[in-house]
Amino acid sequence: MNELITSPIFGVIASLIAYEIGIFIKKKGRLSIFNPLLIAIVILILFLTKFHITYKDYNNGGQIISFFLFPATVALALPMYKKFVLFKENATAILIGIFSGAISGFICVAFLSKLFGLTNLLTKSLMPKSITTPIGIALSKQLGGLSSITVVAIIMTGIIGSIVGPFLYKIFKIKDKVALGIAMGASSHAVGTARAMEMGEIEGAMSGLTMAISGVVTVLLYPLLWKAFLQMFN
Repeated sequence: MNELITSPIFGVIASLIAYEIGIFIKKKGRLSIFNPLLIAIVILILFLTKFHITYKDYNNGGQIISFFLFPATVALALPMYKKFVLFKENATAILIGIFSGAISGFICVAFLSKLFGLTNLLTKSLMPKSITTPIGIALSKQLGGLSSITVVAIIMTGIIGSIVGPFLYKIFKIKDKVALGIAMGASSHAVGTARAMEMGEIEGAMSGLTMAISGVVTVLLYPLLWKAFLQMFN
């Protein structure tokens, strides 16, 4: 039994089963709150805790799934390419939305962290919360943050954005497909993009495009903003 648990196959199978259960519940519930990723996380935590399985044993297979984050992110280029003409038609609005999202995201994290007395280490770890995981981890290391906290922040941001986003669209009566995609990609990265693809091809393509550009903008912008923030409060 121990050989099975420590095998990489165990982590992969456990993750896939948990996610399939999440998809099943999402299809039955048909509500945004039934996010498959969130459900899978809860199931895995309860399962590992119940049977006293260490994270190290689980991660022998879990890291294999993590590896595919990189090619999965690159694969988003296909819908972006198919709808690239929309980017050219709305380039100004998209770029303004991306820069606005990046700057407002930094301001929210920086000032809320200051308000609640978080250390600079935690603040730097939370900064990349709105960009996709591979880029977020690299930025966190560049800033001097903890990548483990960064990953949690990124996942939770994506899940919350994919759940809350559709409700906000209805409240504010936002119907423009390009605008919907930009908002999801700028705030909720890959998880939001997956939700945007469920909403429509245009929304998904714009979200994927925005997510990619947001990652580049954030990596270039945040180190400069962080230095300015430190000078302001030190």
